[in-house]
Amino acid sequence: MEADEMTLVVQGDVLVSDNPTAIFMTLLGSCVSACMYDSAANVGGMNHFLLPAGNGYGSADRISYGTHAMEKLINSLLNMGAKKSRLKCKLFGGANIRPQFGNIGTQNSEFATEFLSAEGITCTSSSTGGVLGRRVRFWPVGGRAQQALIRDETMPATEIKAAQDDILRIRMDRQHEVDFF
Repeated sequence: MEADEMTLVVQGDVLVSDNPTAIFMTLLGSCVSACMYDSAANVGGMNHFLLPAGNGYGSADRISYGTHAMEKLINSLLNMGAKKSRLKCKLFGGANIRPQFGNIGTQNSEFATEFLSAEGITCTSSSTGGVLGRRVRFWPVGGRAQQALIRDETMPATEIKAAQDDILRIRMDRQHEVDFF
């Protein structure tokens, strides 16, 4: 039996897989992740975006915006054999954690829901809003998802530091990757 392959999905990432042992994991506050899959094609993916839409400038940051992250996720799944008519999605995140950030979490959630509706993609479940962050795991083949709400007392400082180190390492590893659209 193969060991599960856990991959951290950081802000700005769009990852897809047809590996039955793959698991995508992310930590969300006001950001939103769409976990999209086609069960018939045995393929799925996850994105993680910061804001609904950008200003159109700065290609390096554009994937951090929902408009680009959602399009890239759909197109990547279609390139792996998914059919748009069979795509299903689960949405997570969009919390309004800090009052000084306004309602950006709500804006992210509303954007994602409206985007899916406009694209004709069924949202089978959604856990968005509130004031708590989320830890999400997603099995792209089959579309299974698991969520835990993050309370300040549930994540020790050592775990926060380890997560921050992982994110920094992943960003450094991926900084030389080039995406062509």
